[in-house]
Amino acid sequence: MSDVAQPQLRAAAEAILIVADEPVTTTAIAEALGLEERAAEELLENLAAEYRGQTPGSRPHGFLLRRAAGGWRFASVPEHADLVEQFIIGGATARLSQAALETLAVVAYRQPVTRGRVAAIRGVNVDGVMRTLHARGLIEEAGAETTGAILYRTTGEFLEYLGIDSLDDLPPLAPYLPQVEALGEIVEQADEMATRRTP
Repeated sequence: MSDVAQPQLRAAAEAILIVADEPVTTTAIAEALGLEERAAEELLENLAAEYRGQTPGSRPHGFLLRRAAGGWRFASVPEHADLVEQFIIGGATARLSQAALETLAVVAYRQPVTRGRVAAIRGVNVDGVMRTLHARGLIEEAGAETTGAILYRTTGEFLEYLGIDSLDDLPPLAPYLPQVEALGEIVEQADEMATRRTP
């Protein structure tokens, strides 16, 4: 256990988190501060609650500390997302298009998946959209099938984009799927199209 006083530990954790360019794991914070992992987890949970205004004498802040991609990261609060976006990009949009969101959803739920399979599921050519998602760091190559078709998966950047800690936090698809009888036919059609499109 560290001999450093609690206020100094909190300040030290903040100093580490503020300069990190990717989520910082609890283990990394624990090692840096000389704490047991359980104590570091408690420290981070307390900081997160303080920024949300949930501890006595605290107020909600314009930023929060949240779990993301297996670690902890500072982020602006969702209520001010439009204002922050406008400030950063001067009115231009940084949001993904509907086509990009749909393509990203297919990759997220079917990964690892080929571009041909994504195109078959969506029913449209996805080459340009896949290049955009790759360029933005939301998807990456994950090997290849025996046919040579490249497989794709989501990245840690994707988890941060959604503000989730892991793929297990994705909402279940079951409520949005068609009836079981229709599903088999859809899968067969998608497989057939993917086979035709795969180089």
